[in-house]
Amino acid sequence: MKNAITDVPGIEVGQAQDIDALTGVTVVMCRKGAVAGVDQRGGAPGTRETDLLNPINMVEKVDAVMLAGGSAFGLDAATGVMKYLEEQKIGFDVGVARVPIVPAAILFDLALGSAVVRPDAGMGYRAAASASYQSPTEGNVGAGTGASVGKIFGNAGAMKSGIGTASLDIGGGIIVGALVAVNAYGDVVDPQTGKVLAGARSINLGPFPLGSPGYFADTLATMQTFAGRMIEGFAMRSNTVIGVVATNAKLTKPQASKMAQMAQDGLARAIRPAHTMLDGDTIFALSTGQKKADVSLVGAFAAEVFALACVRAVQSAHSAGGLPGLAGV
Repeated sequence: MKNAITDVPGIEVGQAQDIDALTGVTVVMCRKGAVAGVDQRGGAPGTRETDLLNPINMVEKVDAVMLAGGSAFGLDAATGVMKYLEEQKIGFDVGVARVPIVPAAILFDLALGSAVVRPDAGMGYRAAASASYQSPTEGNVGAGTGASVGKIFGNAGAMKSGIGTASLDIGGGIIVGALVAVNAYGDVVDPQTGKVLAGARSINLGPFPLGSPGYFADTLATMQTFAGRMIEGFAMRSNTVIGVVATNAKLTKPQASKMAQMAQDGLARAIRPAHTMLDGDTIFALSTGQKKADVSLVGAFAAEVFALACVRAVQSAHSAGGLPGLAGV
């Protein structure tokens, strides 16, 4: 076990990024296909090919899930992922061709780095071509390259975030893993104590060192103030947490959607507040295996592992774009 989503048999991860522009792409690949579901919450989503994951629709399996920065522009990177998969002869057989099935979601990172350099088909291709079973790099990579958290005061008071991953062996040979790019409006907290780990910094920072009492503004507390009640007027509309939970348990398409839905509970445990109108939180679920397991059991631990991955996303993030990160410079 590597404590990564790639502990789930059949799951590979590839990433590509532009460190100067602070944007990138993460691809979660399943070359033999995976039954998939999705759960989208929050008021500002950016997605592609999510309608086909509705249990009433025909396609059962996907070949990859793409996560990217670049706001809606970043959805173009999925074209490069499809190109790579087509070259590998992977995709849904329609007789005259194989059509790779690549659902995707994006986050807004245009406010850091360059707003005119975004993930494109070339970056998506490079990410897909680099996919492997190795433990993926965390922090300022892939879709998390330009991610940040705690933006109630705008970028000036935010902190750097990134990509995080985690996995759990829940017994009986069943493994549940998660990978997430945390770009939240709210703060990331310790799920056990509720203590803020990374988030909005006090506008009166003074001499407070990173993480000390008084360093964090506490987004939820700020929202109760007069200024907080004016949230729509000044808060950054540049958020969204996007991620994937995967398991080698055998799930149907409706059960995969249920696992994604339950994983959102983990997002809410680690991010405060979650699912606001300024976020577009989207979680995909993948089932790669044939091991029988109760979906309630798998979903319960999907929430646990997703919360762990959210915490790792901020713990692994280095300072960048003028924002401090818990992993330092």
